[in-house]
Amino acid sequence: MKIAIIGRGNVATSLNAAFAKKHIDAPMLNSHVLVAGSPVPEADVYIYAVADAALPVVVNAVHAPMRAIHVHTSGTLPVTVFGDDKPHAGILYPFQTFSKVLPIDDFSEVPLFVEGRNIDDVAAIYTLALMLSPRVMEASQSDRERLHVAGVFANNFTNCMYRMAADILRGTSIPFSVLLPLIDQTAAKVHTLAPRDAQTGPAVRNDEQVIRHHLELLAANPLIADAQTEIYRLLTDYIRMNKQ
Repeated sequence: MKIAIIGRGNVATSLNAAFAKKHIDAPMLNSHVLVAGSPVPEADVYIYAVADAALPVVVNAVHAPMRAIHVHTSGTLPVTVFGDDKPHAGILYPFQTFSKVLPIDDFSEVPLFVEGRNIDDVAAIYTLALMLSPRVMEASQSDRERLHVAGVFANNFTNCMYRMAADILRGTSIPFSVLLPLIDQTAAKVHTLAPRDAQTGPAVRNDEQVIRHHLELLAANPLIADAQTEIYRLLTDYIRMNKQ
């Protein structure tokens, strides 16, 4: 099976490395070159790992044999982004955060969500996914969209909280690294506890005195943006309202 990965970003690089560990050649193709009119090398499977905004343009630039399977890696875009000239199409959505500077050592731990135009396409994409990870599941468009939003909360917004925590420590003698054991323990807890049961802190305890003091400290600190004070208040209110 000849596999070609269209794109050279974080997801493409990670997929390329994952296939390489399985001794499967999956070269990366520059999407900009393809859009500019460069011919597309022949393959059995084309994996589109490009930004959502660029995907329709890149898809239209790829002309391949009708038997080829085309899959994108987006968590939000539908199968219909592939036109009638690509009758065998679907989705291979790896649910993980990817970075070129911190590659995934063990891709077998990455959940892969698949969808296809028909049962035969689903079976083919499922087989392709199993080359990378045993954690393969079918997911509808609506389920995948909600998973993507959940991932933004669990990953992107959480990392933003780390950034805010680092900002709060600016100007003190305390480095951000002292938070790492706390971060690691919090993440470890949700492997065995439901997030609701793992919740701690002044909001879940209704410790009004501590909450008021925190808000005063944030409001008085010139290095802290007003938005951070409002985020503290909003999250505190959310925890209070959803304790049970």
